[in-house]
Amino acid sequence: MQVELVSPERITFSGEADKVVVRTVGGGDIEFLPRHVPFIGVLQVSAATVFSGSDMQVFAIHQGFVQMSGDKVTILSDVSEAKEDIDVARAEAAKSNAESAISADAEDAEAAGALKRAEVRLGVASGALPGFGGGH
Repeated sequence: MQVELVSPERITFSGEADKVVVRTVGGGDIEFLPRHVPFIGVLQVSAATVFSGSDMQVFAIHQGFVQMSGDKVTILSDVSEAKEDIDVARAEAAKSNAESAISADAEDAEAAGALKRAEVRLGVASGALPGFGGGH
């Protein structure tokens, strides 16, 4: 099946895959295989995993939408980053800043979101996120 990961800046991935796993809001992880029923869902800040043969590529996804139509999966995201594109030092600094902000105000939703995005980036960069969805 054809897969595209698209953000406002660029197309992060475009190619063939055997399976795609993403995490949706309120629905948990969903696995798309060829000939999957049509589907549209809202994505969490999490990892998207694209399987092609024995190859597995994991991407950090910062919200957005996933659509399965025909034999094509399209992921539209505010930000999507491949492992090799993640600036680890920047993600670590963002995580530290977010943790400090949360320490000062446990109800800071913006800091909580920044922390989640940094954790997903670091997990994808380190390979620590599991292949199925990731980004717990």
